[in-house]
Amino acid sequence: MSGLDLSTEVLVIGGGMAAAWAAIAAAQQGASVTLVDKGFVGTSGVTATAGPGHWWVPPDPKQRQATIEKRYPSSYGLAEKAWMERVIDVTWRTLPQLAPYYAFGKDGDGNTYYPGVRGPEYLRALRAYALDSGVRVLDHHPALELLLHQDGSVAGAAGYARLDRRAWTIRAGAVILATGGCAFRSGLIGSHTNTGDGHLMAAEAGAELSGMEFSSIYTLSPAWCSTRTLPYTASRFFDAAGEELDIPPALADRDHHRALAKAMLEGPVFADLSEAPPALRPILHRIQPATVAPFQRKGVRLFDERFEVKLFGEGTIRGTGGLRIVDEDCQTTVRGLFAAGDTATRELIVGASSGGGSPNSAWALTSGQIAGIAGARLAKADGVRAGERATPAGRAGLRPAGAIAPVDERAAIQTVRDEMLSYDKALWRRRETLQASLVRLDDAWNDVATHRQAEGLDQVAARETAALVASARWSTRAALDRNETRGLHARADAPDLSPDGGKRLLVGGLDEVWTRPEADKPQTAVEVAA
Repeated sequence: MSGLDLSTEVLVIGGGMAAAWAAIAAAQQGASVTLVDKGFVGTSGVTATAGPGHWWVPPDPKQRQATIEKRYPSSYGLAEKAWMERVIDVTWRTLPQLAPYYAFGKDGDGNTYYPGVRGPEYLRALRAYALDSGVRVLDHHPALELLLHQDGSVAGAAGYARLDRRAWTIRAGAVILATGGCAFRSGLIGSHTNTGDGHLMAAEAGAELSGMEFSSIYTLSPAWCSTRTLPYTASRFFDAAGEELDIPPALADRDHHRALAKAMLEGPVFADLSEAPPALRPILHRIQPATVAPFQRKGVRLFDERFEVKLFGEGTIRGTGGLRIVDEDCQTTVRGLFAAGDTATRELIVGASSGGGSPNSAWALTSGQIAGIAGARLAKADGVRAGERATPAGRAGLRPAGAIAPVDERAAIQTVRDEMLSYDKALWRRRETLQASLVRLDDAWNDVATHRQAEGLDQVAARETAALVASARWSTRAALDRNETRGLHARADAPDLSPDGGKRLLVGGLDEVWTRPEADKPQTAVEVAA
């Protein structure tokens, strides 16, 4: 079967919340839009298995200002209040557009309740909205690499259709990366395909990342299955002998997780939800549909029996880092390449701390809208330039630097898991352990980048492995070079804030990973290209 060659003004890569909102926004600007996803748009990613809430603040200037001022200190100086205000405003104005496709619930006063949605239905609604907006959706069409013009600007992307078993190439005037974050194959529900693909593709094109050190965050779930959605605010915790453990409240993310991790390193930990609010029991199956089923399958009475729990790594999904945003259009340091959702850094609104559910969901919606509108505008102005030569940028797993040889990809992925998910390494970072981790990760990268060359469908797995290793290296190098404790990034050997640490830390590079503090005035994508 011959390859698929297409042209579109805006190409969106990804299949979750941010990708759908980006595609919808670009199509509403009159652009031709193609959306490609590794899986099936409407079921892909972590949102489809969750019950996301959105940052939802009425358009009262005093109320919004108070919300921003309350949130800003937790950013540790790395967020921007103007971006926070923008995300709140765009979310408020945009989310109700989904009403024809999604049955929003009611609040206690009988008014439509917009901010809290049910993930599976939300993603199905976004798919329907995108299709009705004229978006061409290509399911099971994972992107493998970006295409670049001779001037370094993005020219489109290439990939492989999983079901049709054929290569595809799509030329585009603008590309929006919304491939999600990277959970380092932790087993977090919905995250198996969140391997940092967009980060790798963008870095190969010359893009920079930011905030990758803020990646050590976990979700508490039953030990046998990640649910990601169960509220543990009223939980008590016990060891195997039945002794109650002294665990800080769940709202104190880092201290809560560190206390649980310390206990788990010593033995199994059990949760007891018998004191959960009575009102939660009859509605949990409705507001968090992915939570109840694992307990039912195992025969565990959720609110009446103690059950073993485990921490599942969220990486940059509920962490902060991602592709660096250099302007108000969510553009990266590569002209014509935009980033949205978990693929982009969220430091602009949450700084060094996790956005949890609501700021993160609002960011996915807003960054998708912004990137979609800006991408359509750029594509309309510059055109697709389909007649120009385009060079594929992909390397590791596709075009090895050395002699082709077998590579143990399972071992490479296990190295990533060992170095990024181990409680003692992630939650109690130290210079010596970070340096040792970086050596192991560098070796894994050299093996994949030097020797691995995949063909056909095997390219998808090879690129996932390369992206996992690359993302782990960027995170580890950034954690090593931020010699302080700030937000999610905790250094046991540097437990205090550094007076010089109030700048974002940029990271990039492939064979040689580098870091540097962000300048006071970021360059724009146009300035970088020049």
